[in-house]
Amino acid sequence: MGRWGAILLLCACVPAAANELEPPPATYPKVAVRAETLDGFVPTGWRLEKSVTGDLNGDGRPDAVLILRDSDRNKILDRNLPNTSPFDTNPRILAVVFADDKGGYALALENHTFIERTTDPFQQDPLDPNGVQEGEVAIKNGTLRMTLAYFSGNMGRMTYTFRFQNKRFELIGYDRVDVERNSGVMSDLSINYSTRQVVRKKGHISDDGEKVTRSKLPNKAMLTLQQIGDGLAFRPVPE
Repeated sequence: MGRWGAILLLCACVPAAANELEPPPATYPKVAVRAETLDGFVPTGWRLEKSVTGDLNGDGRPDAVLILRDSDRNKILDRNLPNTSPFDTNPRILAVVFADDKGGYALALENHTFIERTTDPFQQDPLDPNGVQEGEVAIKNGTLRMTLAYFSGNMGRMTYTFRFQNKRFELIGYDRVDVERNSGVMSDLSINYSTRQVVRKKGHISDDGEKVTRSKLPNKAMLTLQQIGDGLAFRPVPE
């Protein structure tokens, strides 16, 4: 865990409070239900921020995960601070499209809440590739994996693994690493929803010792991506 110490030292000078910025309200257009190309799912005034491809429904065809983002310049705010870039508050849409056997794609999922809009100028964008913590969107081994990063009072990242089964994207794995910036206490949480196994680890960034505890989730129905809400705010088990 020692590598986290350098990150804490590097980020210790980041301000704890933000200037009063009031971004315009977010609006979400409807995504097309079918298109011949990935660009066909991008609403007017929005852009395709990121896309990854891979088979998600087991039919051997390359499906795609799309991160769509509003391009409204009025939602890009000036922080009025030296050596800082403008603050982009534009909202995102997470979409999944399945490749059609006759060509083109069909919309399989549209979500406005999992990647919550960032409105605090000192909170890291959860998908910022240049942030202190790095967010990620990936398709691995037939599953959708979403990593959301955060940096504020604490810093860390949450990785969700979803599998398309029972005609929906069900949560089969959750992993979180969290560091308390003021104390250096580091906590890991890993949940396998298929086996209902929960593993918790607790230690400190200055050494490799850690306490490990194991438990089991109650036997409940699988959660879906649509049921999670804000991915950064979701807590799968009591803290």
